[in-house]
Amino acid sequence: MNAVRRRHPLTVSTPHGVVVNAADCMPRILGFLGTALLAGLLVACASRPVGDFGRAKPSVLHDDVLPAVGTFMAKQREPVSNFNQTDQEREMHDRTWRFLVAAHSRDWMFDTEAEMQRTRITRAKDWKFTTDRYYNWLKREHYQSSRVRYATLGRHILADLDTLPSTFASVCAVIEVDRNREIALASLTNVAPTAAADVAARRYENTHYIEWFVRAVNYRYESYSYALDNLLVETPHEQSIAVDNSLSQLRAWADRASRHDFCSGSSTRPGQGGVTIPSRFQTMVPDTEVIQIK
Repeated sequence: MNAVRRRHPLTVSTPHGVVVNAADCMPRILGFLGTALLAGLLVACASRPVGDFGRAKPSVLHDDVLPAVGTFMAKQREPVSNFNQTDQEREMHDRTWRFLVAAHSRDWMFDTEAEMQRTRITRAKDWKFTTDRYYNWLKREHYQSSRVRYATLGRHILADLDTLPSTFASVCAVIEVDRNREIALASLTNVAPTAAADVAARRYENTHYIEWFVRAVNYRYESYSYALDNLLVETPHEQSIAVDNSLSQLRAWADRASRHDFCSGSSTRPGQGGVTIPSRFQTMVPDTEVIQIK
């Protein structure tokens, strides 16, 4: 009579017939479950707190915890650089942030999801945003005159136009930093063994962040265009002419962004723009005022 082979209750067979002790896998399993649980809790309280005048408050959760968890999670799926951030990269992040969120319109651009994407806790989801959200927000706002909606739309477009030249210049500066990194790596020999991997990872990070900005500029143009078309149907007014002219200018910037044409046709240099750009630590006050039309 053949002896019956008995298996420990905490062992499993892999598809290749290898017996693995489940106890050896428990630390990794528990670590994964703990990370998933922590990420769920962080997502639940992801909306950044704000204080007076809509300024974002310093937050251990948003400044330390979320980025730390996001870096750990990003390392499981994509390159992560260990390099410190340059001044140019920091400026680009600050200047582009206002295009990735819409604090003036009460989260019509999914500000909470943008925070999760910024900290790399989640993958990019902004490409799923629908263009009707801005118009729906504008439609819900209570104004004394239907013309004021055109004025609000026009003011938001002009605010974008005022800041785009300096923002493009900051993106151009980061592209140049990445180019200089690769030149230095190719010409120097006394560098750390991880330098090449970090250079490649930082280029990956910057490229994906710039792509996010490109999508955001185009999303804004498409959202504003959708809003203008629907306002013309809902409440037609002569104010639409000026808004349409501004929208045409924004279209030109969106087309440049799509071509990754950040460095040509602009004399503005990073840090020398004529408009002060708040970083993500200073958001806009919710737009509740009524504009008087003369």
